[in-house]
Amino acid sequence: MSLSALDLFSIGIGPSSSHTVGPMRAARRFTFSLAENGLLDSTARVKAELYGSLAATGIGHGSDTAVLLGLAGQDPETIDPDACTGLVKAIVESGDLPLDGDRHIRFDRKKDMTLHMRKSLPGHPNGMRLTAYDQDGGQLHCRDYYSVGGGFVVTAEELEDELEAAREITRHEEDSREAAEPYPFSTAAELLEHCEREGMTIAELMRANEAVRHSPEHLEAELTKIWHVMQECIHNGCTREEKILPGGLEVRRRAPALRAHLLEQTTRTDPMWAMEWVNLFALAVNEENASGGRIVTAPTNGAAGIIPAVLMYFCRFVLPQEATEEEQDAKAVEFLLTAAAIGILYKKNASISGAEVGCQGEVGSACSMAAAGLCAVIGGTPVQVENAAEIGIEHNLGLTCDPVGGLVQVPCIERNAIASVKAINAARLAVLGDGSHRVTLDQAIKTMRDTGADMKSKYKETSRGGLAVNVIEC
Repeated sequence: MSLSALDLFSIGIGPSSSHTVGPMRAARRFTFSLAENGLLDSTARVKAELYGSLAATGIGHGSDTAVLLGLAGQDPETIDPDACTGLVKAIVESGDLPLDGDRHIRFDRKKDMTLHMRKSLPGHPNGMRLTAYDQDGGQLHCRDYYSVGGGFVVTAEELEDELEAAREITRHEEDSREAAEPYPFSTAAELLEHCEREGMTIAELMRANEAVRHSPEHLEAELTKIWHVMQECIHNGCTREEKILPGGLEVRRRAPALRAHLLEQTTRTDPMWAMEWVNLFALAVNEENASGGRIVTAPTNGAAGIIPAVLMYFCRFVLPQEATEEEQDAKAVEFLLTAAAIGILYKKNASISGAEVGCQGEVGSACSMAAAGLCAVIGGTPVQVENAAEIGIEHNLGLTCDPVGGLVQVPCIERNAIASVKAINAARLAVLGDGSHRVTLDQAIKTMRDTGADMKSKYKETSRGGLAVNVIEC
């Protein structure tokens, strides 16, 4: 399976990549499918059914509203986050759905949107079925989609065609794209072998592979844009005036007050002062995510704060103060390319879906990716980068996904802050060594996959286990 760094990092909205971004993209794909088959003008009604984890936490994650927005022609990268509530309210109250933006059909929330809490489709815990009907009630078109983590969406047919975990593309495309890449890799061992033989860094290898899909200028521009959106997200999370996050748990925003506190500290007597800022950066991003703001999926929304927090830490506390914006952007691109290489390994060999392997697949993968990226930009060799990534995941193995109330708030927001500090520590430990270590990244990724397979479903984004049942909702 050939993946791009731009597959791992995408701009969207909160609160969940698999439960919000994925369903919106799936619904948008369904409208494209109707148009391609000449059925759009004949469609008078669309029924949406959500299954498994997608249904169990669908309301808290906004899955139902995301489907409506996708059917209405909205895209998670370009939609105005502040307009989402109004758009959905207008559809529900009027009973009028602008299919694909301008084909108006009737919509009844109670009849046309069903959440099957205890049923699952066979391919993945995050399944959804969309069905179009004509004016007489006859079925025109039906498609099953799976949101497989990180905003990736596949049809049932695409899922069946693939033997690998992520299964984004068909086997024919797989072979041709792999052959086109100068340095294809499916394991960390293969990645390191290429780097050693060619005398390349991981970021340089990624650039060479990306050249089969994107021009160097386009890749640089898109990754720089992603970094700028991450910075904007941190700023937005630090400056919001709303005191309470939406959703009913009455969770208070902490980023604005923490930022004000840190700005008042004119003397840096606390040896952990920089770590306080790392906490702030992560909290700011994940509070934005929890409130449906614009964020970067990295590699998921639930873990979106870790890579921005660690990268911001590097730019603010490691880079020389006189570094220009262009120099910061160049280092950010190197960081993101390195992190993406590690993310590709998780996507190919395990999962980044909390519904499939628990939060170890989201926060654990992001921690590993951030550790690798930081290790690279502070001068780590490829083997030290692999070591940092291994440390990052090893100490997140077994992490459950148990959001209280089905909301990406408790324990998700704090969990990102803790994992960000873990990633920094992992990178620093790795550069102090020579890269040799007892447990390899490939072994750790396999362990994460096996642990996820053994984990009970109640600990995998269903809100039926863990903190989700032991914490009383407000």
